[in-house]
Amino acid sequence: MGWAICFALLGALLFGTSAALQQHAARETDYAPAHPGEAGTPKHGVVVVSLVRLIRRLFHSPLWVIGWCCNLLGFGAQAAALHFGSVALVQPLLVTQLLFALPLSLRLRRMRPDWRDLVSAGVICGGLALFLSVRGVAPRADEANRGWAILAGLVTAVAVVLIIALATGRRPAQHSFLIAIAAGLCFAYSALALSLTVSDLVNRGIAATATDWPGYALAIATITGLLLEQGAFAAGSLPPAVAAMNITNPVASYLIGIFAFNVTLPQTATQLTALLIAAVLISAGAIGLAHSPSVRDDRQDDTGARTGHSPGPTPQTSH
Repeated sequence: MGWAICFALLGALLFGTSAALQQHAARETDYAPAHPGEAGTPKHGVVVVSLVRLIRRLFHSPLWVIGWCCNLLGFGAQAAALHFGSVALVQPLLVTQLLFALPLSLRLRRMRPDWRDLVSAGVICGGLALFLSVRGVAPRADEANRGWAILAGLVTAVAVVLIIALATGRRPAQHSFLIAIAAGLCFAYSALALSLTVSDLVNRGIAATATDWPGYALAIATITGLLLEQGAFAAGSLPPAVAAMNITNPVASYLIGIFAFNVTLPQTATQLTALLIAAVLISAGAIGLAHSPSVRDDRQDDTGARTGHSPGPTPQTSH
């Protein structure tokens, strides 16, 4: 479990760095979610069309490409963590990427974190400490039930399609929030597929892995998640998008891990209480970061840039 925790935290650092860099690059584009009725845009594919246009622009941004490389390294660290620990253990630890993403995002905008940001970060750390310290709360790795894993993938796919349909034509903030939730579901399932793929590579070799379905499910879930992630970053402010993904991802991963890996649920009153308190603390910390003053400053800056007016100085600006 120690190695799983170390690699998971390394992955969180890399994913957080990637999120800050890619969101900063995405916000410099002129992306706006397409709306039904636009010329040449089919109603059922308006979100997908907008995201494809965005990705084409981002590939020309060096900052975004650096963030992409950090993302790839993060997947490597995540794969190592999943080799040593269960999906239900590793994915909640990746919530800490928000702790790395927010300071770097503020640094790119030459701002400093507010004291409420620090309190929220401390709440997240406290929730994770409780999650890891109470015996029986953090599930250990177990043998996967592939039939249940396939069913989990089908359920996830249906949920993602419905959320994308719901996000179509909504305001940027709502669009970003919903698309981020869909991305979080994709990343939760990609963790399951990654765990199965790593197991294939270690136990059966490259040839067997190439003919097995988890590798292809991993590619589809990861690419879909990354595509949706970029749309969430471009349409809204970074912390709400990352917070939505970081709450959806561990919750879905915990449920998928229990569902597909035959993991035993916490049973004693102490374990259940610790799990509930940890979930509340982690969620409250993520929501606190999403509503920090620095986020309001980010939205104000964005409004000023789009209307052509200067938002004026903010008390968080550093020199």
